[in-house]
Amino acid sequence: MRIDKLFELQGDFFARFPDGFDDPEMLKIRKKHNVDKLAIQAQEMFAETQFGMPEAIIKNMILMISRSSMISMFDKPKFKDAIGTLSPVERELLADALFDMLHGDKEKGFDQILEQLVTLKLGRWSLISAIPYYFDMKENWFIKPNTTKSILKYFEMDKELVYKPRPSFEFYRDYSEFLTNLRDESDPKLSPSNAAFTGFLMMSIQD
Repeated sequence: MRIDKLFELQGDFFARFPDGFDDPEMLKIRKKHNVDKLAIQAQEMFAETQFGMPEAIIKNMILMISRSSMISMFDKPKFKDAIGTLSPVERELLADALFDMLHGDKEKGFDQILEQLVTLKLGRWSLISAIPYYFDMKENWFIKPNTTKSILKYFEMDKELVYKPRPSFEFYRDYSEFLTNLRDESDPKLSPSNAAFTGFLMMSIQD
């Protein structure tokens, strides 16, 4: 892992924004994405005690995806409509899978959610990683395809961690570990949240 390249990006970023994400321009961007409000909502909606009501969980999954600025405008209605076609049993299975991903066996939950999304022709990284990210913005990572490919290429990790359009838990786990290691080597002002950190990387790499 090319830590020297991280420090280059960090130096350039602080030259432009000395206060990191506390810089007024960065605060405007953060406010636009409304991440703090969505994080509070996600922690309430998907708290462990809420999972006795699967229909409420499904409704809140649709709501969270619809409110996210990180999900494409095309995928939001597709997600809502597709989830609406699920039978009551399938909806309960989806709620159970989300419980596992957030509170239990993360790999089992990920794979079960992916199976249902693929069946609905919605097997996208953004849709499977958004809710876990909002639920814990310092632990989980939002996976955006173009950003992911650019980061791996810049840090010369694209041979070791091979991005594929179809999500897999193995890549989710390993890429998350890679990003966490990068974040932990950087100045804390660059990571008020994990998406802010990948945003810093993407802005700096593009420049």
